[in-house]
Amino acid sequence: MDNNKFVEVKNLRKVYDNGHEAIKNVSFSVKKGDLVCLLGPSGCGKTTILNMLAGLLSPTAGEILFDGKSMVKVAPKDRHIGYVFQNYALYPHMTVLQNVMFPLTVGKNKCSKAEAKKVAQKYMQLTQIMDLADQKPGNLSGGQQQRVAIARALVQEPKILLMDEPLSNLDARLRLKIREEIRSLVKSVGITTLFVTHDQEEALSIGDKIILFNDGVIQQDDLGQNFYLEPNNYFVANFIGNPVIDNFKVIKTDQELRSSQFTIPLALLDASRFKRNLPNGEYILSVRPENITPQKDGFLRVRVDDVELIGRERILKFTYDQGQARSLISLEESIQPGDEITLQLKFNRIFIFTPGGERVY
Repeated sequence: MDNNKFVEVKNLRKVYDNGHEAIKNVSFSVKKGDLVCLLGPSGCGKTTILNMLAGLLSPTAGEILFDGKSMVKVAPKDRHIGYVFQNYALYPHMTVLQNVMFPLTVGKNKCSKAEAKKVAQKYMQLTQIMDLADQKPGNLSGGQQQRVAIARALVQEPKILLMDEPLSNLDARLRLKIREEIRSLVKSVGITTLFVTHDQEEALSIGDKIILFNDGVIQQDDLGQNFYLEPNNYFVANFIGNPVIDNFKVIKTDQELRSSQFTIPLALLDASRFKRNLPNGEYILSVRPENITPQKDGFLRVRVDDVELIGRERILKFTYDQGQARSLISLEESIQPGDEITLQLKFNRIFIFTPGGERVY
């Protein structure tokens, strides 16, 4: 058994009958006990992946292995997985206790009601819903229903837990609370978990690692911090973290990067950060707002359109000839709307992309 590849997906494809290729030759692995977030915009293929792992969809090609064993031809009920659906899928006519017990009272491995109740109560205690045992789902809040769905998924003690946008129906404050509870819970149980979300903050806060999808393709499979600090490409840089200023169109020559408003000598850049030798030509220079600072001897002159107070920081909104951008400054700064200022870029924190989106610096 390779615990580093407890879940393994190899060259997975899914083509629907209408010809749409939802998943395009995807490969990744998940360590035993890890909580991994499948992240991406709506329609990128992440739920399709989850449903193929669960056996609810059959792949067009490729392999799925759990603990080294092929699952492609194994029925969903025999895959030893728990599944928490986006809408929770609780039985409205059953009490909370009956909902949690239900998976243990059906199928060839069903147990006595007494044993089912004992196991159910164990996970109800773990998910803090014991006091709701006699309630029906219609009387519960969204957070309470979420806990019931998780307890029901865990009651069969599956090897793998799959969660499809489990927090999407909750308000912002409750989402924050429940996502912390989910991470704490799955880590205490030690269950390998794949968690689908379109919310980058959610993924960054709970995932041991993140797999970011777009258009059926993995864009980056990495630790959360690396998405922000070392994005693979233009899509990743724009999807994760504060928006980048992405309108600096620059021309590379042998000596410099030149835009309509500024020139950066190549000697100022960190040569070790270049991914490859760059031919002269057009590129896109991107930088996150916090890596642009007002500075008297800066080289980019802008006009401040607005200043927005956000807690201990102020957000500058400014205009330059290629579009609008923003920068974070400290609370003590005296800059006001209408001021003309100069800005400095942190050259070791800029990104350079080809017009096609490949990151080259």
